[in-house]
Amino acid sequence: MTTELVPGAGGKGVADRIAVPRSPGRVPFRLGVPPVSGVLRPRLVAVCLVLAACAFLAFSVETAIGDIGLPLTDVMRALFGAGDPGTQLIVHELRLPRALAGLLVGIAFGVSGALLQTMTLNPLASPDMMGITQGAGAAVVAGIVLGWETGLSTQALGLLGALTAALLVYVLAWSRGTTGYRIVLVGVGVAWICTSATDYLMAHGSRFQAQASLGWLVGNLNGRTWEQIGPLAVTMALLVPAALLLGRQMRTLQLGDDVARSLGTRVQTVRVAVLLVSVALVAFGTATAGPVAFVALAAPQVAQRLAGTAVPPPVAAGLTGAVMVLVSDLIARKLIPDTELPVGIVTGVLGAPVLLWLLVRANRAGSGG
Repeated sequence: MTTELVPGAGGKGVADRIAVPRSPGRVPFRLGVPPVSGVLRPRLVAVCLVLAACAFLAFSVETAIGDIGLPLTDVMRALFGAGDPGTQLIVHELRLPRALAGLLVGIAFGVSGALLQTMTLNPLASPDMMGITQGAGAAVVAGIVLGWETGLSTQALGLLGALTAALLVYVLAWSRGTTGYRIVLVGVGVAWICTSATDYLMAHGSRFQAQASLGWLVGNLNGRTWEQIGPLAVTMALLVPAALLLGRQMRTLQLGDDVARSLGTRVQTVRVAVLLVSVALVAFGTATAGPVAFVALAAPQVAQRLAGTAVPPPVAAGLTGAVMVLVSDLIARKLIPDTELPVGIVTGVLGAPVLLWLLVRANRAGSGG
């Protein structure tokens, strides 16, 4: 490690200079106006730029394919308000909601998984494994079977179910505080409870209700509309910045609860805030596209290894999730001619090997039980 002199943030000029530690892969910076300092990771920035480019390409291809194929150049012009009216109608009204749903749901699941895995310091912690997704699914299926959707929207039911499951996990894991290990173990039990409740509701519903529930539970982007995109977009505009702001507090949790408290971090308050943000992201994503399997589990781990960081980076994890969902939907639409598979089937097939790999690594490291 070396040190270099950089301009200070105080004073009027560059007279006050401070020594900042410098290590490989990290570039410290400090600005005078506005007074901001931090550490820049070039590899992480490069990974995020590449992932953003891949997500935009997959998003454009997703908008281009359909019963009437469109050239990518025409799609690009239509996205920016140019081109002929017919192409704009097809792109904006028929195909853009589906592509946006895949993009936003992937980001929501990726960021949520990164938050939970960082908070618990467990690569197996994700909404899929901790019962949050299953809680949202059980609430939405209950709304379909019991007729609650006439009074509450799908988003409201999903949020209610996810919050209830998260609260149950937190309460049951509480023992003079909570730890990431207990949260994960209790979450697995809650997930099975919610899954059993969902199966019971589907078994006692009508055939039409069971088919509607099953089609939603697999994870599907077919038939998405602007009415479903709006709530998710507004939610993410509020929660993604909140997730990034929680990053500093979560970094202290990695040092252990005692050290974090000595540094002034309110450990349980931070855990509750992280849980609420991740639950809301998953709830609205699940309400829009259903519980798309393994994205929240695999995307943070893939992003962490691409970026070479100690914990999953939220921005890279969100972009990785977007790429996973969009590419999986492209595969689902083209794998079988004249048949569009639900996107959750493809993400499940692609994500299952990642789960097995994580279990094997955890077992070899002595943390897999």
